[in-house]
Amino acid sequence: MSLSTSPANATMSLLASTLKDTHRRPSQCSKLPSNALVLPATNQLIALLTIIRDRNTQSTSDRIIRLLVEEGLNHLPIRPSTITTPLGLEYEGVTFEGKICGVSIMRAGEAMEAGLRDCCRSATGGSAMQAIEVLLSHGVKEEKILFLNLISSPEGLKTVCEKYPKLTTITAWVDEGLDEKRYIVPGLGDFGDRYFLT
Repeated sequence: MSLSTSPANATMSLLASTLKDTHRRPSQCSKLPSNALVLPATNQLIALLTIIRDRNTQSTSDRIIRLLVEEGLNHLPIRPSTITTPLGLEYEGVTFEGKICGVSIMRAGEAMEAGLRDCCRSATGGSAMQAIEVLLSHGVKEEKILFLNLISSPEGLKTVCEKYPKLTTITAWVDEGLDEKRYIVPGLGDFGDRYFLT
């Protein structure tokens, strides 16, 4: 049995491959600090980012937020845990170590609260650093902080990660940089306003 690819499927495959290569921007991602993580440039993520970047889109970022929160959970400390299943059998798994606390940074960060709640039963670099300082001043250890955000600039990631080298930053995407007004480009516009339709 031979498998053949139709011209349409071959074109779509080539397009998807080209989009991944174009959007991954390895030259920027390879220069990021070691404590900055970027979600993989999957077709799903690229499509979702395309939708939320469209000026005519009001708000559909919940799926990307969920991906970020799920990736954040992968970086929390765990410990072995043995439980009993409903069939009375023992299962050796893991449980999160300690308590999980989510802190949203006003106002764009509030959009992540539902995703965090769903998984655990964006803010500017300046507001992120202020929030981190508040956590540190209240005794939270830097290495216990995971900073999740939707879109980053290389400059912002570098600033946050260099100032807080023990913290881990997880972002869905790293854009090209900042314009003369210090806005992320191509960016999303004011994410808080767009998410809350204000």
